[in-house]
Amino acid sequence: MTAPKLVITDSDLNTTDVDAVVVGTIQGPEGLVLAGGAEAVDAAFDGGVLGVLVALGATGRQDEVVTLPTLGRIAAPVVVAAGLGKPAADGSVTEDQVRRASGAAARALAGKKRAVTALSALHLGPAVEGTVLGAYSFTAYKSDKGDAPVARVDLVAPAQGPVRAHRATVKASTAIAEAVTATRDLVNTPPNDLFPASFAERAAALARTEGLEVEVLDEKALRKQGFGGILGVGGGSSRPPRLVRVTYRGPKATKKVALVGKGITFDTGGISIKPAPGMDEMTSDMGGAAAVIATVVLAAKLKFPLEVTAWAPMAENMPSGTAYRPGDVLTMYGGKTVEVLNTDAEGRLILSDAIARACEEGPDYLIETSTLTGAQVVSLGKRTAGVMGTEEFRDRVAALGRAVGEQAWAMPLPEELRADLESRVADLANVAGHRFGGMLTAGIFLREFVAEGVTWAHIDVAGPSFHTGGPYGYTTKGGTGVPVRTLAAVLADIAANG
Repeated sequence: MTAPKLVITDSDLNTTDVDAVVVGTIQGPEGLVLAGGAEAVDAAFDGGVLGVLVALGATGRQDEVVTLPTLGRIAAPVVVAAGLGKPAADGSVTEDQVRRASGAAARALAGKKRAVTALSALHLGPAVEGTVLGAYSFTAYKSDKGDAPVARVDLVAPAQGPVRAHRATVKASTAIAEAVTATRDLVNTPPNDLFPASFAERAAALARTEGLEVEVLDEKALRKQGFGGILGVGGGSSRPPRLVRVTYRGPKATKKVALVGKGITFDTGGISIKPAPGMDEMTSDMGGAAAVIATVVLAAKLKFPLEVTAWAPMAENMPSGTAYRPGDVLTMYGGKTVEVLNTDAEGRLILSDAIARACEEGPDYLIETSTLTGAQVVSLGKRTAGVMGTEEFRDRVAALGRAVGEQAWAMPLPEELRADLESRVADLANVAGHRFGGMLTAGIFLREFVAEGVTWAHIDVAGPSFHTGGPYGYTTKGGTGVPVRTLAAVLADIAANG
């Protein structure tokens, strides 16, 4: 997808020659309220815009888009009124309200060549992100591509701050949004085209655009170095596994961060095969790996003063004569042994190898993300990620996720659940013998492979990484790109505050 061209402007909304003007509406306690530049347009209608929008059914609710013909009152032929939802007690709107409204408006602008938005005057960065993400569409496999995304969007600058700072915000926010769309593209690519070897090639190509260090271990190198978890999971497929390592060394790096992401390019469940309904969604089981690759490339674009290494173990979990079985014992990287009780609990096996290897490089922080457990969806729903790990860092990651509009909630790792992973024949089993606390038990399993002294967080995005319903806000159907913006916010926070 080609993202819209974004340009800062101070032009008059009423006289700018564009295809549409985007303004905001608020769901006020006493009815519809105009916001985000709508007042200027309202003046051109002699104060009548509000009444016309109400007559057209506008309420200002979140994700609402109402199009109003201007009948020559202003230069643009239509006004696009994007709902911001309910305001805070002081009448303000949040960054994510602007992000969502901008996304909904961008989707409504498909097929247009140029628009101008006043939502950016409320919160510039979120308006940029929402516009790029809302305009996103994945049409690589469609004969009919439909309407192209809006080609250009002019952004009304906030009243405060110099133009130079506004341009820097646009540049950084565009880079963040493009990292999200790169992740979406990878997740949306079907598994017959995105398998471990091709995924590794695409990851390496993305990394090399920023001159990053890339290492790819094939099945021979994995075997030689003892990555038993990755080899075990990938053994049932005709497409052998990979481990991709991408490193960015920032200027005057003060901290070292490891990012680890699950890269199961398709998950049948293996011998413990999944039910057929919904199995097609397992094309998204590599969303964590896509996110960490996109994030390390983003770190380079934003020149964070950090050393960031992304680790992406990649495998296809298939049933066959060479597949691993329930009852097998795998020797993981570093020597720990795991009894396999369920081959559909495969993500934790490939992640543990990568986590153990990443810890050998002595990171100050380790952040792992994965579409790990169905229990995450049962616990928190389809839109909220579960965050586990070192308690203080866990809470910090969850708070930063919420701040950028990626819903996240801190979850515990109760010590009593560790006993449920005791194995009859190995150091531990890959699942407990019951279904209770499955998300937490998976986090406890991963903790076994985190080196002592490493501050870490595990982000389970089984629900939030893939959206099966209709579009809303800046979220389109398919891959969402979660948790790229959370990871970017955490890296920025570490760079600023340690």
